Amino acid sequence: MAEPVIDIQGLTKFYGSARGVEALDVRVEAGEVFGFLGPNGAGKTTTIRLLLDLIRPTAGRMRILGLDPRSQGVALRHRLGYLPGDLSFHDRLTGRQILGHFGALRGDVGPAADARVVALAERLHLDLDRPSRTLSKGNRQKIGLIQAFVHEPDVLLLDEPTSGLDPLMQQVFEQLVRDATGRGAAVFLSSHILSEVQDVADRAGIIRDGRLVAIEDVTELRAKALHRIEVRFVDPVGPEPFASLPGVHDVEVAGASLRCRLEGPADPLVKELARHQVESFSATELDLEDLFLTHYGDPDAR
Repeated sequence: MAEPVIDIQGLTKFYGSARGVEALDVRVEAGEVFGFLGPNGAGKTTTIRLLLDLIRPTAGRMRILGLDPRSQGVALRHRLGYLPGDLSFHDRLTGRQILGHFGALRGDVGPAADARVVALAERLHLDLDRPSRTLSKGNRQKIGLIQAFVHEPDVLLLDEPTSGLDPLMQQVFEQLVRDATGRGAAVFLSSHILSEVQDVADRAGIIRDGRLVAIEDVTELRAKALHRIEVRFVDPVGPEPFASLPGVHDVEVAGASLRCRLEGPADPLVKELARHQVESFSATELDLEDLFLTHYGDPDAR
């Protein structure tokens, strides 16, 4: 059996008496996208910083491409692509200058490297010659994405990668990830947005309060997704036809308005709605806390 690209065993980090992460066990294979999913403050960024040896663990073992990030970090650097969650650039430098600086640090310079930067900038619709202080959050994020992907690394560590991107650019990002995994790269992607992980990942680790609650295939995670449904009908309806549908919970009907919570496939509910004249319909994905409480409970109690 091939050695995993990322191998985390018993990873623990305490800040004094405060827990950052505790006893994490995660493996990521070549060509796989592993989503690291949890609310803000759950320990996602701490885990990535530990993998990069930016901070040191209290206990546990890590290997990336079979190498120890602490003792063999120099050998790993040109094989990693990293996008931090808190990007910061010199305000007076242009995107081209910033990316040239990162390329020089990696030793990735020359016409071929410049061409890859330009090609990615075109895909992301980024003007490389504007000072970073004039760029929106989304365009600054594009600079971060280019520096992470441009040297075609074997491992990508991405912390909240679509922050600030519009829906069109999110689709471009997803294609960049598919291109990377298509050549065998492993992607470790942290997010607090359930739909982002569902769209791009193969598996997802669910982290809460520094502890890994579960690791799920994305197909299983998608089946557990929760949505808040609000429907306005032309005529009043009763609650009975909806309350008995599979996956439909907490049905509330007031005259011609219906509110409920939907878990899993929408097909039974949609077919029932089609029997009535619908004036308006909205579906809102519930936040991660609802997912945790519904399916994983309280990890401290466990």
